[in-house]
Order: sequence, then C-alpha cells, then structure tokens
Amino acid sequence: METGRFEKRVALVTGASSGIGRATTLALLSAGFQVVGMARNPERLAQLVADAREFPGDLLVTSGDVTQQEDVARAVEQGVARFGRLDILVANAGVGLRGELVSVEWAALESLLRTNIDGVLHSVRAAVPAMRAGGGGHIITISSVAAPLIVPYSAAYAASKAFLSSMAHSLRLELEEEGILVTDMLIGRTATEFDTRRLGAGAREAGSSLPVMPPEEVARGVLRVIRRPRPSVTLRLFDRLVLLLGRLAPDLLGRMARRQYR
Repeated sequence: METGRFEKRVALVTGASSGIGRATTLALLSAGFQVVGMARNPERLAQLVADAREFPGDLLVTSGDVTQQEDVARAVEQGVARFGRLDILVANAGVGLRGELVSVEWAALESLLRTNIDGVLHSVRAAVPAMRAGGGGHIITISSVAAPLIVPYSAAYAASKAFLSSMAHSLRLELEEEGILVTDMLIGRTATEFDTRRLGAGAREAGSSLPVMPPEEVARGVLRVIRRPRPSVTLRLFDRLVLLLGRLAPDLLGRMARRQYR
C-alpha cells in the first residue's frame, strides 16, 4: 500500500462495523489514512478497533445512527477535533428491503428511506462544511447496480439507490468548483450480512445464483477511486453487463428479476 501518500488524509466511513464499511475502514487504515468509523453497534466497533491495531493508520470510532442528524454531525466534529480536517466521506450505511411495495410494513419502508436517503443527506451535509474548511475533499456514495433497473419486489430499495445516484451526479457539479469531488459507486452482490439483515419479506433468505464478490473487492475499488477519481464506477464486468441489458431491454430484465425476487 502507498502508506506515505495517505498518512495525513482523514476519512469518515459510515456503517463501518460490518460488511463493505468494515472492509473499507481496514483498507483505508492499511493505506495510512486516519479514519473515523461510525456505526450503531458499540460491540462491533470495539472489535473493529481491536482488528485495526496492526495497521499504520489511526482509527477513531463513534457510535451513532445516520438517520439522526446530530449523530453524524458529532462524528464529523469528533474527527476534525482529533485529526484536524476531513478529506473523504464514504457514505456506505444502508439497508435492503424485499417485498410487495403496497403491502410491506410501513415501518420497514420508513426505515429503508430514512437510512438510505436521509442518512446519506445527513452525512453529506455534515461533511461538506468540514471539507470546505480544509480546501476540498471527496465524497464517495455506495449505491447499487439496482439503481437504474426495474426490480419488482425490491422497488423501494432500488428507488432509494436511484435517489442516491441522481443526487451524487448533481452534487458533483454543485461542488466541483470548490475542489470537492463526488463519485457514485454502483455495487453488485457482495458477500456481507446485507441479505440476512434485509427488511421486509425474505429478510432471512440469502440464496442467489448471481455471482457474489467479497467486501474487500469493494474496499479496493474505493482506494482506486480515491487515487484516480471518477464520477461513476461499476467494479465488475458482470454488473456492467447487467446495466447494459437494463438499458437495452429493461422489461426483459425486470421480468427476470420478478421471477427471482417474488
């Protein structure tokens, strides 16, 4: 890893205690970043601290919920107080939802929207002033290949990620003159607890015939994007082909998804 190149840069990772967030936090630390890791589970954050001791970067963990504006603001404040600046935001915290849109429990739907939409907005709105104070920065949103697709029985989740991707591209043009970059990462199926913790129908069903990548592959992608920023990134050829099929034959892909997700 290019440790010396990143040893003074500071990153905030939301959803840092598991899955993509955990892998990204450890990858950033191994590259020499100073990292603020935010998540809801204090026990898992404590384990993250223990696992991070072998890496050259410095880790500060903070327990909080991205749906609470004050929790995200506190994470940014603590990071700036500890490290003096904020350079990178990895807006990763998110949840999934499976089920018929008109009958899924409202509490599950509201939790999805508050986490995947409000949570990212809270993160961005807290991070940008700190980045402005430091002369620039880089926001990386962890979206999904489902964002531009027709996905029956996962419509609310896909729509929440479509919001995220649309916001990221507009935000990039709002902030580029201030030296703040924005990258939207469209992530395919990843071997995490995401499926088993999914809200709504099928919350405990994780089986799928689609190829799955390890979270470490996404973390390496985040590092590559930091080194060579791009507006949008899709990591795998398989996922790029899915997106292409979604553009060329959206209803065909939607019917295939309906068979899988019903």
